[in-house]
Amino acid sequence: MEISESRPGITGTEEHLDSFLKAFENGTWPKVDWTHAAHITVATCYLFDCPLDVATDRMRSGIRHYNECVGTANTDHSGYHETLTVFWMAIVKARLAECPPKTPRLEAIRAIVEELGAKRDLFKQYYSFDVVKSVEARRAWVEPDLKALK
Repeated sequence: MEISESRPGITGTEEHLDSFLKAFENGTWPKVDWTHAAHITVATCYLFDCPLDVATDRMRSGIRHYNECVGTANTDHSGYHETLTVFWMAIVKARLAECPPKTPRLEAIRAIVEELGAKRDLFKQYYSFDVVKSVEARRAWVEPDLKALK
């Protein structure tokens, strides 16, 4: 399976996708390959199978666990970021809703990663401040102040 920032998307099969998810959830996916496109892939997988609140909880706990496994501290200045996680889950959910009914999971993931995988700074269209550096936003959800999420 290939997931990259420079060429967003997934090559491979459902089995490759399942192996990737298992590696993420077990904390064995290589840290160097934990890119924005990889985050989008996991988010799309979870949203494909679960309602937004359940998928967001899975993503939240999954990222925290993964970070711990690869040696990234979840603190006020590194690791898990609540606002960015909730933001991206809402963006991916909206994009997934635009897929035709009965779109196969892998096809939906490929389309969404292709569109969003290289747009890691999309949040800047929604926030007037540097949300990435905000301790408040890292700890808890902060609503966008420039543009509302749909």
